[in-house]
Amino acid sequence: MPRLTAARSAWALLLGLLCMLVMATRAQAAPRAATDIVQFRPDVSLAQGREIVRAAGGRTTQALRIIRGLAVQMNGAGRAALAHDPRVRAVSRNAGVRPQSVNSDSYIDASRLETAYPYSVRAPGSWSIATGAGVGVAVIDTGIAGDMPDFAGADGASRVIASAVTSPDATTAADTYGHGTHVAGIIAGNGNLREADDPLAGQYVGIAPEANLISVKAGDDHGNATILDAIDGLQFVVDHKDDYNIGVVNLSLESTTAESYRTDPLDAAVESAYFSGILVVAAAGNRGPSPDAGDYAPGNDPFALTVGAVDDQGTSYRGDDVVTDWSSIGETQDGFDKPEVVAPGAHIVSTLAPGSAFTNLCPSCVVGDNYIRAGGTSMAAPVVSGVAALVLQVHPDWTPDEVKSTLIGTARWLPGGASEINARFAVSLDAPFWGVNDGIEPNDFVDSSTGDIDYTRSSWSRSSWSTAPDQLAAGWSRSSWSCECTTGDDTTVDPTRSSWSRSSWSTRWGY
Repeated sequence: MPRLTAARSAWALLLGLLCMLVMATRAQAAPRAATDIVQFRPDVSLAQGREIVRAAGGRTTQALRIIRGLAVQMNGAGRAALAHDPRVRAVSRNAGVRPQSVNSDSYIDASRLETAYPYSVRAPGSWSIATGAGVGVAVIDTGIAGDMPDFAGADGASRVIASAVTSPDATTAADTYGHGTHVAGIIAGNGNLREADDPLAGQYVGIAPEANLISVKAGDDHGNATILDAIDGLQFVVDHKDDYNIGVVNLSLESTTAESYRTDPLDAAVESAYFSGILVVAAAGNRGPSPDAGDYAPGNDPFALTVGAVDDQGTSYRGDDVVTDWSSIGETQDGFDKPEVVAPGAHIVSTLAPGSAFTNLCPSCVVGDNYIRAGGTSMAAPVVSGVAALVLQVHPDWTPDEVKSTLIGTARWLPGGASEINARFAVSLDAPFWGVNDGIEPNDFVDSSTGDIDYTRSSWSRSSWSTAPDQLAAGWSRSSWSCECTTGDDTTVDPTRSSWSRSSWSTRWGY
């Protein structure tokens, strides 16, 4: 699909420049020592792998059960030695992951809606058929402010029904950064649940306003995260799929290191979720048409449904929707065209976590104290996750391939060839499209028939879970969990995991 240039109004450009000025003046935390993820050849045991790492001057910090790999700390010389060791399959940097944000901005009453993006994907026309009720959507992000009225259910309890914390540096399950709450509101916020005398009541409603949410906080309290934190989040989603009826997982983040999906550990975890029966929706990234735009996990994985961003121009008229010039587009290093679909992602107003960093990052973006305007493919991906929840409410037996194929097959063509998601068409079908991923080889270590890792071909192990300590428990959630990261025997917590390097989730702000 060729690149299209988004029309931008003068006020939007000014606001974006103000936001970027705020970000430019923020102090940046110094990165810590990097962690690598090492994969071994099939004839190398886990114990042998540890010895190989030790001989290269490295130290094992964790075994990842979902992809059965070793997380290690080492210097550049040790990394180079392992990369040339014939017993080693691959050495991947545990780079930072960042959200793809460009901050800017039964019966569900749509009469007071102040945002255009639900109309661009025809969501209000779908709410007489489906609202996402009963479907679980996992949000691997910076947490969710689950006690906001927008996330309440008919009984008054929060629809954020479970909370997990996978960042070893997080001190609370709350969203102190703000990105995850904004994403969650696009998926399943419902401003109709605010008090009738609230001037904001009913003005901001997400795509699937009765869906349940599962908060997986992979970022620390400042929004920083690594690949390992995201992998642990996917492990939680797979482990608790049946507990919370999780049909969709939203990944509004991107690795900062490019690697083939065949060996990338985050892509392996994505495919484990996909083949376990969970549709994975990933942000395409904000690199525009740059040569490497499609090369970063999880958006480069062919089994993920990757989402680019359009600008709806702030109107409910769908004919003026155009792809933004910052939305990533291109071919991955493995030859797959990404993204498959696009959705509104510019100047999207959604829920603002009270007291979160988002408030200070762009004060002029705040709308009525409880909402904030932001943009990026981080905002486009949850639009599609919400539509997927609508489809799964009507057809709970559809597979990830069928839901993905249907969302692609029912999308409407925009000038230039992009395909914008169409909720009304998708939920109206009695039979699915299918086969969009037929014939694609999975990640080298994933068994596509089960979603399991082939343990004869890798040395990875799984994360384990425990009830969260008080400071990590979410009072509004039905269940709260934290990650116990082990060194390989699945019993010993690794206290060194907190020394992993971090890089900021948010590096680009503006429209």
